[in-house]
Amino acid sequence: MTKDVSAGDIVKVNYDDKVVEGTLMPRVDLMSKDVTVIKLESGYNIGINNSRIKKVELVKKYQPKHSKKDSLKTNPKLPTVAFLSLGGTISSKIDYKTGGVHADYTAEDFVDMIPELVKVANIKAKKVMSLMSEDVAWSDWKDMATEIMKYVNDDKIDGIVCTMGTDTMHFATAAMSFFLKNLSKPVIFTAAQRSIDRGSSDAFMNIRCAITAAANFDAASVMTCMHGSTNDDYCFLIRGTKVRKMHTSRRDAFRSINEKPFAKIYADGKIENINENYKKKGECKEKAELDAKYKEVALILAYPGQDKGIIDYYVDKGYKGIVISATALGHVSTDGPDSLIPGIKRAIKKGIPIIIASQTIYGRTHPNVYTNLRVLSVESGCIFAEDMLPEVAYVKLGYVLGHTTKMDDVKKMMLENMRGEINPRHMVEDFLY
Repeated sequence: MTKDVSAGDIVKVNYDDKVVEGTLMPRVDLMSKDVTVIKLESGYNIGINNSRIKKVELVKKYQPKHSKKDSLKTNPKLPTVAFLSLGGTISSKIDYKTGGVHADYTAEDFVDMIPELVKVANIKAKKVMSLMSEDVAWSDWKDMATEIMKYVNDDKIDGIVCTMGTDTMHFATAAMSFFLKNLSKPVIFTAAQRSIDRGSSDAFMNIRCAITAAANFDAASVMTCMHGSTNDDYCFLIRGTKVRKMHTSRRDAFRSINEKPFAKIYADGKIENINENYKKKGECKEKAELDAKYKEVALILAYPGQDKGIIDYYVDKGYKGIVISATALGHVSTDGPDSLIPGIKRAIKKGIPIIIASQTIYGRTHPNVYTNLRVLSVESGCIFAEDMLPEVAYVKLGYVLGHTTKMDDVKKMMLENMRGEINPRHMVEDFLY
């Protein structure tokens, strides 16, 4: 390796009979010392064994950017959108100390990078937190809701866009759906599957579409706005309690479950309504308020050969409620040495509600179709969560237990369709829409 090059520099590497140009990445601790890593202009990394490298030439030394941001001008003819940055891949860029990415871009940076946003709405940008979504906890959701509520109650704000990480965004939108009561304007979450410093990033279109929807869409609801296909043609606007990340890396990873999306939002600003089953702006006459009471609960996946002591574990740890992501219509082991029934009955006897959701994602649970389902519902007293996603049932149970621990009241609230989380009727075309 040439001595005058270091991590962050643009270099040209001659190896075998090839030449590549890109950013020299640092060697992370887990990587072999015999490999040089180059980040190509496309955003992808390539590793080259040092024994194959003939020459490394310096093209340009790395220089941190220090740019002065101009204050955004206000156009009185346009709606105003609050743009809140919460962290995640969408606000990530290369960290030349670790070789990875970290949440560092701010909401103001996004506006600088997408200047056409000023033609859609007046942007009021703020960086709220810099968390990767896998690190977000209940207390962070409460902080998010508290910050968002400031803009919900601001008559000068027409809509709100929040950017965060994708991995647990569907948990966050469920939490915001319950914590933000009596919404009067759209609260839209968007994100990116690929960091914004990569040429293939989906962040730019997701943000454009989210701002367009926050400024112009007539739903007073928490929603997500993410790519609807692998191309840069449109985004889906999806209810916050009916959305789920369904792929690790595809641009169109977020899908609407058990109902159609509200709308397609096109990059050119066009909005195509698909499903108008949502609360309209101005429809709610009650004052919007923060309702972020909660108690932490457990979410358990049911699987063959599961340790029957798993329920007892959470009961003994002091958890106030448990959601089981059960198989199909709501099955767990109810017979034989692995039966969960003794643990479930013990929990419910102690006043700890057990909620049954389905890990199939699509469809709904049913408490009476099979005998073992009746063992769970009638004999044991489990609450079947209709067609709620397991993640939504988990968030809703925590929210409900923040208000009551009386079993009858918990059941009543869990089966009440509060934020569109329960769809009483499924259409054939809703599946894999």
